[in-house]
Amino acid sequence: MKKLSKKKYEQALLELQTELVILQQWVVEHQLKVVVLFEGRDAAGKGGAIKRITEKLNPRVCRIAALPAPNDREKSQWYFQRYVAHLPAGGEIVLFDRSWYNRAGVEKVMGFCDEEQYRDFLHACPKFERMLTQSGIILIKYWFSVSDEEQEKRFLDRINDPLKRWKFSPMDLESRSRWAAYSEAKDEMFAYTDTTSNPWWVVNSDNKKSARLNCISHLLSQIDYQALPAKEIVLPPLNKKAQEKYLRAPLDSQNFVPELF
Repeated sequence: MKKLSKKKYEQALLELQTELVILQQWVVEHQLKVVVLFEGRDAAGKGGAIKRITEKLNPRVCRIAALPAPNDREKSQWYFQRYVAHLPAGGEIVLFDRSWYNRAGVEKVMGFCDEEQYRDFLHACPKFERMLTQSGIILIKYWFSVSDEEQEKRFLDRINDPLKRWKFSPMDLESRSRWAAYSEAKDEMFAYTDTTSNPWWVVNSDNKKSARLNCISHLLSQIDYQALPAKEIVLPPLNKKAQEKYLRAPLDSQNFVPELF
């Protein structure tokens, strides 16, 4: 596939982000509850897609849930409990940067859960997601698919770029050495959770720019929305009398940031 030029990519991205703003207004107006899951291998491009989705949106409406490893208290809870706390209220969109599917992926492959917990999850997950949709939540699930060659290139880029090195973790090394195990875990996860009511949507992410555009375009297609009439906003004039009475504090009484640029 021919790569997009920077100009075409930015133009298409701006158009899609404009539509996302329109969607956001519709979600707020109609008190919709939207959950979008982003899963996939390390360096598959999930974070980049999430960043472009949220870039122009109101963080009070569209927020990211990226949960750390569970603490001891959370480990003793019902598995889905800590994720439920991050579900949206009416008029909100929540993007899960990894989700309850950790149990079917990294926890399974790395041995962080036992076989019984893993099997319980596979059987319980479709029921849990059915409960979410029956409660009125719009649930959309994306799996970002990256080839082993492209993942290796991105890992090396992270290692060699000081601005990206923080993205690389010891878990990334493990994921490379257990590529086949992660593939098998993904296939079994799909077998149980790729349901008619809550299907997985696979995003080919070897080309980051195309993946972002394709994902956003598809996301927009999954929600029935339309542009709302723009409300007229009239900027009120300044109160000149109040301004004349106001005495500004001496500038030398304040601490200013040095103007280096």
